[in-house]
Amino acid sequence: MPLFFRGEPIPFLQGSRPMSKAEDGNTVKIHYTGTLEDGSQFDSSEGREPLEFTIGSGQVIPGFDKACCGMAVGEKVSVTLAPEDAYGEHNPEMVATVERSMMPDDLEPAVGMPINASGPNGEVLNFVITAFDDETVTVDGNAPLAGKALTFAIEMVEVSEGPAAEDNDEQESVITGV
Repeated sequence: MPLFFRGEPIPFLQGSRPMSKAEDGNTVKIHYTGTLEDGSQFDSSEGREPLEFTIGSGQVIPGFDKACCGMAVGEKVSVTLAPEDAYGEHNPEMVATVERSMMPDDLEPAVGMPINASGPNGEVLNFVITAFDDETVTVDGNAPLAGKALTFAIEMVEVSEGPAAEDNDEQESVITGV
């Protein structure tokens, strides 16, 4: 019979051993809030289930993964990631200005509008329109947070052994990039 505390089952009293600190290969659940240098919030797990991922699996951006490694349940940290530990530097080669005639006839461009294109091997390439006029459209293929330092307030909620569940459909997040 499982034991409960405040209505929640107590996992380590149900056969699995408690984890002291998160390490490579552990599945973790965390709450987080991400902010930019100006203090504006770009993502948060507030009001949602904690984000679940396996440390070292590449499911989240590298610096976030590293920041969670070594944390204990209940621990809170604040970490600022340089662009190279997050989404990389902004790459000017990922910005292109194309003739408007190359766009679909029914496209009404707007700054910030996401569009897709096919790469040379049929892969889907994601762009955002950054400027346009009557003759050209400028698109940017960089991740929206590329080139930015990101600050995360992280709280470790749970640490367990083994990989995270594959079904993470409800965990759409900037951190995971999905």
